[in-house]
Amino acid sequence: MTRILTRGDLLTLLDPSACLDALRDGFARDAGGAAVEGQRIRTDLPFPGTATALLPGLLPGVEAYTVKVNAKFPAATPALRGVICLHDGADGELLALLDSATITAWRTGLAAALGTHVLASPGSDVVGVVGAGAQADLVVTGLRRLRPLRDLVVHDLSPERAAAFAARHGGGVAGSAAEVAARAGIVVLATWSRAPLLDLPDVRPGAHLTTLGVDEPGKQELSPALLRAAGVLAVDDRPLAAAMGVLAATGLPAGAAHATLGELLRGDHPGRTGPDQITVYGPVGLPWQDLALSLLAWREAGRRGVGAEIDLLA
Repeated sequence: MTRILTRGDLLTLLDPSACLDALRDGFARDAGGAAVEGQRIRTDLPFPGTATALLPGLLPGVEAYTVKVNAKFPAATPALRGVICLHDGADGELLALLDSATITAWRTGLAAALGTHVLASPGSDVVGVVGAGAQADLVVTGLRRLRPLRDLVVHDLSPERAAAFAARHGGGVAGSAAEVAARAGIVVLATWSRAPLLDLPDVRPGAHLTTLGVDEPGKQELSPALLRAAGVLAVDDRPLAAAMGVLAATGLPAGAAHATLGELLRGDHPGRTGPDQITVYGPVGLPWQDLALSLLAWREAGRRGVGAEIDLLA
């Protein structure tokens, strides 16, 4: 039987703390690199959008895998739609079909919260958000479980969306990305931008920046000068970041990344070493992250009887 898990089902099943634990465990399992093996296939369409597939999502010691297919249409609402197939690793049985937009937002936002927390100065307690969408929402949600936050400031092209975000999380609205960076020690960018939103003079000494929007060729949120000035520039996977992520956006090679998030969480890299260092985390997103959260949701759904079951082979 295949369990169907909609967005509403997933919002009922997923718990931020449990998801953070699952993602942290996944990065720990990746010591040998086996967890990130897989393919990210992206193609333009003869419509105003792109198609992306991530396959397979694998983790060492986990007898299951995922295949994800997404459609990205920036002008649509929602802009991301798709499905994740969760398969049994023993015989390929299709265990679940899950809404990919929800899983993608949760795994991207919460993994970014881990990267943000481990790199940001321990005393940083004011978060700035540029791009008030679902991914930034999950970063702030995750950060609140990892460190105390005193204040929040948000900027979005839509003033209404920025105001709603600020109301949800308890904070204020800024008129520009530069104003956000001037007021916050932690800055999270999650936009569709194809030009730098922040340059080196915009950023305070000791600030941390997480750039989530740069997940395909042509997108850019931070200037080359800012990236080169970073005391620690971290990514989730060096070759992927150089092919289509934060490194590709500025022409930097894979070796320009000082660390991966896995290396930081495992203690293989010291991370921030001084209070005035600027640090940057620029993930693209890895297939195994879909597996980690899909498996968590599927198991919880079985325990609680959530979601419809169908026999696709009937």
